[in-house]
Amino acid sequence: MMRYLLNRILYAIVTIWFVATATFFAMHFVPGDPLSNEKVIPEKIYATLQAYYGLDKPLGEQYLIYMQRLLQGDFGVSFTQQNRSVNDIIAEHFSVSAILGLLALIFALFGALIFGSVASIWRRRWPDTATVLGVMVAVSVPSFVFAALAQLFIVEMNQFTGWQVLPVAGWGSISHIWAPALMLGLGTMAFLTRLLRGSLIDTADQPYVLAAQARGLPPWRCFLRYQLRNALLPTLSVMGPTIAGITTGGFVVEQVFAIPGLGRYFVQAVAQLDYTVIMGTTVFYGAFLVIVVLAFDLLYAWADPRIRISRDMT
Repeated sequence: MMRYLLNRILYAIVTIWFVATATFFAMHFVPGDPLSNEKVIPEKIYATLQAYYGLDKPLGEQYLIYMQRLLQGDFGVSFTQQNRSVNDIIAEHFSVSAILGLLALIFALFGALIFGSVASIWRRRWPDTATVLGVMVAVSVPSFVFAALAQLFIVEMNQFTGWQVLPVAGWGSISHIWAPALMLGLGTMAFLTRLLRGSLIDTADQPYVLAAQARGLPPWRCFLRYQLRNALLPTLSVMGPTIAGITTGGFVVEQVFAIPGLGRYFVQAVAQLDYTVIMGTTVFYGAFLVIVVLAFDLLYAWADPRIRISRDMT
């Protein structure tokens, strides 16, 4: 187990280094100038700004300084937001994205458990057909389409009732969270529903399930204790990237619903060529994804010892 743990940690460190390096060089080869941003700036002011942000140094030296600051947890200063560091932007706005993503994940998990179980129990009947059709639609349609349709529905609902049932956009109260969280979690719920349905169907014919049924156990107990419990293992294997993706992947939903999350600032930074914000948020998101995937990979190895034994033998 220790060897497996050390290998996974080493892979995580190498992955984070690769993300940071690729992001640094990609930003420096992208056309455009973050300092001028299509504005005419006097040469002396432009030279002062380059010296302040370290852009007057050779590219190799900039990279070494960048990596040294990353090791200290310093993502630099924003090019477009005056006297504001990238660390402050992440600290202030990631919590908003995390809250939205956490609620979306709760929606996705409960929905997947309900719809996946219903589809597997009534397989090849109308509940299964309806679930599969809904999954196909939720996976195929982009989240921003659902977000726009949800806003139209909220507007019509508010006009019909004569009072504000749900706010159309913004942030500040619990009522602002429900619609964007549901729209953000739809794609994840569809993916987990499809995965859980297939896993439940596979475990239904396993010997331990058939033996439990032969002993006369109630169907609900066979389903919960033997079928669902073992079917959740494959779902656990994808929970790492799922949690990281839904927590950090609400860029478009945050933009549509005017939510001041970190994803919205990332989109604005791309439009303004704010290199430090783009690099800082990308590395932060990448590190967060790697750490969450590592944690769930270790949890999955602990839950199913066959995983770590087979990987230690290879």
